[in-house]
Amino acid sequence: MKETDPLKPATSETAYQRAVAGILRAVLGLTLGRTFQAGLPVEKQRSRLRWVTRITFPPRGSIFEPADCGGVPGEWTRAANGSAELTILYLHGGGYCTGGSSTHRAITGHLAKLCGARVFTPDYRLAPEHPFPAAVDDSVASFRGLVAQGIDPGSIVVAGDSAGGGLSVATALRLRDLGLPQPRALVLFSPWADLTLEQTTPAPPGEIMLTPSWVRECARAYVAAGDPRGPLASPVGADLRGLPPTLIQVGTDELLLNDSRRLHGKFRADGVRVDYEEYLRRWHVFQAAAGLLADADRALESVARFVKAAAAA
Repeated sequence: MKETDPLKPATSETAYQRAVAGILRAVLGLTLGRTFQAGLPVEKQRSRLRWVTRITFPPRGSIFEPADCGGVPGEWTRAANGSAELTILYLHGGGYCTGGSSTHRAITGHLAKLCGARVFTPDYRLAPEHPFPAAVDDSVASFRGLVAQGIDPGSIVVAGDSAGGGLSVATALRLRDLGLPQPRALVLFSPWADLTLEQTTPAPPGEIMLTPSWVRECARAYVAAGDPRGPLASPVGADLRGLPPTLIQVGTDELLLNDSRRLHGKFRADGVRVDYEEYLRRWHVFQAAAGLLADADRALESVARFVKAAAAA
């Protein structure tokens, strides 16, 4: 197991990188910080997120193609002139209420390039219109759709950020319980793993994006009349035995830091190989800043090494 010391900078930041990080913090605080607001109509949150993410930076040559997989609409991402021996099922974040394939192209584009992969991002159904377990049903259908296309489950990585990170674990749990093959690995960026919010710690001073009130609102919308303690809603309380090797990455300046730490501990307790990386002074899903922020590049390069090693395990 590899762990990045959260008390030391993961890299020696140059003055330029400190400036980049400061600018990104300011921009994200003014845009996403004002998008993810409790009480703001969900359609307005969705439209603002789509607008904000138009200014993100997928790598040059990224190709995005609308597609359907397992009856779920979404988008394929691939790197032009790149090999694609690996398939990534990427489950986007957004509190189960916002987001889509087009809002996460900065991440999917860089994953396709660095991992030598094709990436399918399903537009799974969102709450409050489609509460739990709609997102799980759609993610599992997408995985089964990939397999139906002749893709070996052992060459599929399930990855996701925030709500999509929790959904990635729920997908693996549902596949296990159905007696279906597991993916090669799970990759979780700042996973939201406990929708009860009972052990959510106060937001650190560096949190620029998420608020407890917004997270609570999303949890209520997604779980609706269901049980937030259920394993597919809050996988931090699930029996995780039999799940594939897992990588968790999280920044120290975010509300969901404790979810990552607890989920890491649960994987270890249940005997699952888990690599865990904390990035000092980094915000929620900082990997979306790949191409600008050195730590984001380093984090996604770590993902590429991890999934390659998982194939050899």
